[in-house]
Amino acid sequence: MAADPFALFDEWFAQARASESGLPEAMSVATADATGQPSSRMVLLKGHGPDGFVFFTNVESDKGEQLAQNPKAALLFHWKSLGRQVRIEGAVEPVTEAEADAYFSSRLRDSQLGAWASDQSRPMDRRETFQQRFEEAEQRFEGQDVPRPEYWSGYRVIPHRIEFWTERPYRLHERRLFKRDDDSWTEGLLYP
Repeated sequence: MAADPFALFDEWFAQARASESGLPEAMSVATADATGQPSSRMVLLKGHGPDGFVFFTNVESDKGEQLAQNPKAALLFHWKSLGRQVRIEGAVEPVTEAEADAYFSSRLRDSQLGAWASDQSRPMDRRETFQQRFEEAEQRFEGQDVPRPEYWSGYRVIPHRIEFWTERPYRLHERRLFKRDDDSWTEGLLYP
């Protein structure tokens, strides 16, 4: 048994990067609005460590609005090639402006322009409108760095619960649960 869920996550994530044919950093993010209506979608993990798990998005998107109403989330990684899953639940906080700026500046230019062109999660009359807005952003920022839009930032999920699931034959799966208890973690097993 490991005492540090972050060290175990690092180990599993490194193995997923070596074996997974898709995007090992792809994770499902589940949120709920103020009424408790759940919603989930796939995003990419962009940072992790003992302070939490980070992803970036338009804060005016559905997930951004839900996190403003109910700052809690659940994450799910599924690495089929390894027969493993990691489930994470916790409180959510915004990343700092400096973190958002640093990550935005590391993105490909077209991804930066796409952030300016998209009203993420809002109705769109037709695809050509989005393409036109992208071209307008290209012209607007031609010959200069693309600044981060004020509505584009990131979130950090600060876990209070991390479960490591390993597939075993005959559905005799292994489930290891880490729960935060103030500043320390306790570990136990769950029936599959």
